[in-house]
Amino acid sequence: MNRIFIYLFPLLTLTACSDDEGLFTGNDFDWNIEIPAPHPNEVIDKEVFQLFNLDHPGLEKAKEYYEKEEYYYGAQQLLEYYRVRTAIENPNVSLIHVQATDADRSKADYALDDYRFFVNNYYEDADAGKPYSLKKNGTIDWGFKPEGADDEYQKQLHRHQWFVPQAKTYRATKNEKYIESWIAVYSDWLKQNPMPQEGTNTTSWWQLQVAERVYGQIELFDYYKHSVHFTPQWFSTFMVHFAAHADFLVKYPYSGGNILVSQATSLAFAGVLFPELKNAETWMNTGYKILGEEVRTQFLEDGMHMELDLSYHISAIADFYDVMKLAEANQVTSRLPADFKESLRKASELVMHFTFPNFFNSRLSGQCVPGFNDTRQASWTRSVLTRNFKRYVEMFPDNHELLYMATAGQQGSRPDTDPKVFDKSGYYVLRTGWEPICTMLIHSNNYDYSDSPLRLWSHNQPDNGTFELYHNGRNFFPDTGVYAYYESGGSNDDRRWFRQTSVHNTLTLDQADITTAKGKLLKSSTEGNVQAIVTENPGYANLKHRRYIFLVDQKFVVLVDEGIGNAAGTINLNFNLCEDENKINASAYKGIRTDFADGNNIVTGSFGNKDITFSTFTGKVSYVLTSATERKAYRVNMEKAAHETARFITVICPVQGSTAATTLSASFRNETYNESGVSLEITIDGVVYDIEYHL
Repeated sequence: MNRIFIYLFPLLTLTACSDDEGLFTGNDFDWNIEIPAPHPNEVIDKEVFQLFNLDHPGLEKAKEYYEKEEYYYGAQQLLEYYRVRTAIENPNVSLIHVQATDADRSKADYALDDYRFFVNNYYEDADAGKPYSLKKNGTIDWGFKPEGADDEYQKQLHRHQWFVPQAKTYRATKNEKYIESWIAVYSDWLKQNPMPQEGTNTTSWWQLQVAERVYGQIELFDYYKHSVHFTPQWFSTFMVHFAAHADFLVKYPYSGGNILVSQATSLAFAGVLFPELKNAETWMNTGYKILGEEVRTQFLEDGMHMELDLSYHISAIADFYDVMKLAEANQVTSRLPADFKESLRKASELVMHFTFPNFFNSRLSGQCVPGFNDTRQASWTRSVLTRNFKRYVEMFPDNHELLYMATAGQQGSRPDTDPKVFDKSGYYVLRTGWEPICTMLIHSNNYDYSDSPLRLWSHNQPDNGTFELYHNGRNFFPDTGVYAYYESGGSNDDRRWFRQTSVHNTLTLDQADITTAKGKLLKSSTEGNVQAIVTENPGYANLKHRRYIFLVDQKFVVLVDEGIGNAAGTINLNFNLCEDENKINASAYKGIRTDFADGNNIVTGSFGNKDITFSTFTGKVSYVLTSATERKAYRVNMEKAAHETARFITVICPVQGSTAATTLSASFRNETYNESGVSLEITIDGVVYDIEYHL
């Protein structure tokens, strides 16, 4: 009887002093905690006591029970400490009136059904959001991979992406079946996926998987910790493996890039939010040290993330923001360099300039950002971008243009429409304005910073010179996108198809992939009514591609493409169009006319310095992994002799209404190639435009 009295007194004392109303009244929870009957020490993983600094304030009773070898009650005291602790704050979690979205509940419920575990972008039934089942002979097959899936499925499976949605659904519904599922599934995962004796592997114990698990476990611990199923014995198991995960991240730092940032972020969170653990200081110091260094090196001079991929770019800023908020909430800002936030200014502004004008009209469908390289366009919806812009405004309240983005134009200052040059990464933007009706062209001519040219697993695609063109709510030339990630030791046929240079909006030689990506800017300027960008890339051993891009009179776009070098063969200009093929027809000008019912159309025409031909092919576009749509595409071809320079002019003219009456023509005034510039005559509907441009 004395045991129970001694246990109950501190529990009631700690409960009474809590000022966190959400802890006990949020979602109308009734925390009737039963006093446990005596349990044998064997049910507790005694290693848990070695993890804790039992002299930490608040752990006195846990230490007392431990020293008396009453391990069950010692573990119970540790758990109760976390149930009532209020001095440490996770800014990403609030226990007051937790809301689980429909998507959260779907993921949570599917996980109860034949072990259908959510893995992002991989579905047995995509329309229903139904994941694949891992059930095999009544058990979980953790080595499962759907037929045709790439390596990314196994990697993401071991990040346990359904666990936090389950935990949020539990907190919102009070249904214990969700925590019972988590405990059973995670226990099975631990049994079937032990930590390697030495080093990492490429799936379950790869740094990114471990980092994602640590980050998720920190969050779900808060949602679950009051459950009657979160017992002292489960607490001891959970904490022992949580600490082992964090120690693993310290021991095996990744070489760099977005994975290292994720790793450091998880360590910072683990160290700050669990200061009672002996290794917490090491976790926190390691995480913040890496983050303080990487915030300066992850982004190029122009603000773009080093992997040249907008998905990783936005995610990296979010990671740095989160650890900054964590430090502020828990008074550990001294762990960050003084200029930590300022290092993110250019990176935040870049997201603004990459955003299409349809962002400002919630009724418009389609993607809000370009899909270059491995960017997963569908992830960056209007609501997700808005959430990120609000973070940027919080970091940089003096930037009224970011405020304009965060409020969809309701506050702040509209950004200007000058050409935007990101020449270190090789991105360039021309736009006529920010209203949804406007035109925006974004051009990609990246510099490959890797050790060898355009490796198959790289997030950078061999598509130098490509572009996307948005006008009035429609992206007429969407990037082909990323359909599949690299699969080590398996088939990469799908990845190779989507990475082909010829299925992007650029120039090729005999439809072959370029072998060099060393894009560079030659000139950018605004001269009179013409905005211009000129870039170059030595794509092949004996052929370089120079592309002039002119936005003329805020009305239409002119491309001048030159294939320069002693290569002989067929030079192709490749154009990959938006999806509705029934509305796209060949024009009389080696190009196309669209016929969309909303009246938002274009006419294109290409003209050469010698005879050119026009041919169509079936293209594809992918906005999410493992999902693609067929679309029309076409090529303009020219036969080139070794001594010649292949020269093309392409006019892209937006039209409101029918395109039937629109006429185009174009020609070079300088009949032979000139290294220092071009001279053109463009005629649209009888109006002549002279363009003379010197480098």
